[in-house]
Amino acid sequence: MKTRREFVKSMGLACAGLAALRGSAGTVAGTKKIPVGIQLYSFRKQGEKDFAGIIQKAGELGFSGVEFAGYGPYGDKPAELKKLLDDAGLKAFGTHTGYNLIQPDQIRKTMDFHKAIGCPYIIVPWIDPKQMAVKDTCLKIAEVLTRASETAQAEGLYVGYHAHGGDFHKIDGDRTAWEVLFDHTPKAFIHQIDLGNCLGGGGDPYAMIARYPGRSLSVHLKEHGGPKGAVFGQGTVDFKRALALCEQVGGTACYVIEHESDPEQAFEAAKKCLDYVASL
Repeated sequence: MKTRREFVKSMGLACAGLAALRGSAGTVAGTKKIPVGIQLYSFRKQGEKDFAGIIQKAGELGFSGVEFAGYGPYGDKPAELKKLLDDAGLKAFGTHTGYNLIQPDQIRKTMDFHKAIGCPYIIVPWIDPKQMAVKDTCLKIAEVLTRASETAQAEGLYVGYHAHGGDFHKIDGDRTAWEVLFDHTPKAFIHQIDLGNCLGGGGDPYAMIARYPGRSLSVHLKEHGGPKGAVFGQGTVDFKRALALCEQVGGTACYVIEHESDPEQAFEAAKKCLDYVASL
């Protein structure tokens, strides 16, 4: 059971995250009115032709913020990228940033970029599954991520890791790679569960949110199952249960919708997902 001191500390992290992300006029969800953003990978096809346009479109659709998975032509133009966000009335809810870019020789540059665009969350989206599949190497990865998290915390930023299905294979008795990693990283290290990816890998996203209280500052909302191109409410994810856990124990500061299965109709699908979450 968490001590009172641990609970207060974790809630302090969550409140700091909320303060950084609130302020836009977009859609919120749940009784705590947590802002809802979009992972721009959802709009990857449209972004190939008009990256600035997909940021503007995210604002028009009613999102409160965006999570980046690349920056189009703005990778070395953070001031211009920040202006695009401001013009669209959006916040930078986070980025999916390569593991190589949080290494000691790169993290300063990465942090400076995030500060310039007003983005508090640096999320590592993928690590070599072969490395994650062995306990010893998973523990070494945890050491690297812990160091990066501590470095970022000193600058008021957060580092985290995003869930993929392979992370839920057991590598230490009954513990999955996901659990080994998060059992050996600090409380400030973001537990970015992806509901659909977790279920797809045989994991239990609801149990994971509860297992790591106060650490799910950013949560990926994604459907699992259902018909081809299923939008929220057409598959097996219990979004209402997930949002309740995020509010009650997760310390969640933002939700990030990702709908990657229908790139041709990305805007329409994203809007349906957003409306569904807002209705809960």
